[in-house]
Amino acid sequence: MQIVQISDLHIGSQFLQEKFDILVKEVNDLNPDVIVITGDLTNEGLMKEYEKCKELLTQFNTKKIIAISGNHDYRNTGYLLFKRYFPFETINELSDDVVLVTVGTARPDRNEGEVGYRQNLWLERTMKKYKDKIKIVAMHHHLIAIPDTGSDQLTVVDAGDVLRTVLETNVDVVLCGHKHRPWAWNFGKLNVVNAGTATSERVRGLFENTYNILTISGGEVHVDLKIVGGERLPIREIVDNYSQFHDD
Repeated sequence: MQIVQISDLHIGSQFLQEKFDILVKEVNDLNPDVIVITGDLTNEGLMKEYEKCKELLTQFNTKKIIAISGNHDYRNTGYLLFKRYFPFETINELSDDVVLVTVGTARPDRNEGEVGYRQNLWLERTMKKYKDKIKIVAMHHHLIAIPDTGSDQLTVVDAGDVLRTVLETNVDVVLCGHKHRPWAWNFGKLNVVNAGTATSERVRGLFENTYNILTISGGEVHVDLKIVGGERLPIREIVDNYSQFHDD
């Protein structure tokens, strides 16, 4: 199974149409089973941005698109529009062996993320039901702080509770967006994978527009980083060779 994670499209004033055109061609060439968009589809949560986003996403050829709201999508009461344009299921059984669960972290007119006690309890109960599957959790806000992103007050404010839950229930991968900076943290069985921005002009440092490719085979998940219009490499390489990927 192949899953493509794209994030932080920011359709609106930050959006790069030329990058999106390349992205569509590359992803369609991959022919993924699922595309997961981990938030900030729009820049200001406006209806015209949602309408354009909905139209643009029809260009992808895939069996399923799972879209998660981000803090930018919630601006200007955009959370009402998100439900209209991108209805979604929180539990997605992608195959006999893989389940993907989405968690909402965006809150109206707030940049920081929060899972909340009730949703975290639901997540724990849900994940305990899937003992023999590859388990993936997808959210917008980053669960763990990321290097080179400054003083971090915008992560999931109840990250400790959520991290305990995903470790306790043997989640394999947590997918995050938000900070426009690709990265991966490894906790043994658990990998927390952060996507960069796929189509926004607001990239960080020396990084370009990127997205992630998850390949699931033989009970294992392998994650590659793909530069839009550029090379593909294991995401662990940007961690293991950190000095090559940041500005000295």
